[in-house]
Amino acid sequence: MSLTLPADRLQAIHAHAERTYPEECCGLLLGTIAADKRVVHDVYEVLNAWDTDAAHQLNDNAAFTKTRRYWIAPEDMLAGMREARRRNLEIIGIYHSHPDYPAVPSECDRAIAWSQYSYLIVSVEQGIAKDVRSWTLNEQHLFESEAIQIAETARM
Repeated sequence: MSLTLPADRLQAIHAHAERTYPEECCGLLLGTIAADKRVVHDVYEVLNAWDTDAAHQLNDNAAFTKTRRYWIAPEDMLAGMREARRRNLEIIGIYHSHPDYPAVPSECDRAIAWSQYSYLIVSVEQGIAKDVRSWTLNEQHLFESEAIQIAETARM
């Protein structure tokens, strides 16, 4: 499986990540799945809803803040699903940023991941978006790197 991402949508993700730095940003990848590739048509920004309640739900370290964790509130996920359906698309992935950390999934990222999605992570160093990588879960619930193809423009 590969992820096709239009350059302007990648730029939107970079801008979102830089705007929220030093906190993690998060959002949904809306698109289609055809054959062996996921094609992003648009990105859907959501607020990082990480708080102590999310930490407790995940049995995670409650001392971590939005600078090290993200959480998509159920109502935002539902709104994203509705928006995708309205546009004859589906949620094909989730993106988030890693402030001053590589674009490599954390254990927390793995714990909350779903196997049907691509997970796009953008590394933001000192407020500037740098590396971007995509990941998917395998049958053992471990992340594997997913190829990203940058397209010229979004196709609707």
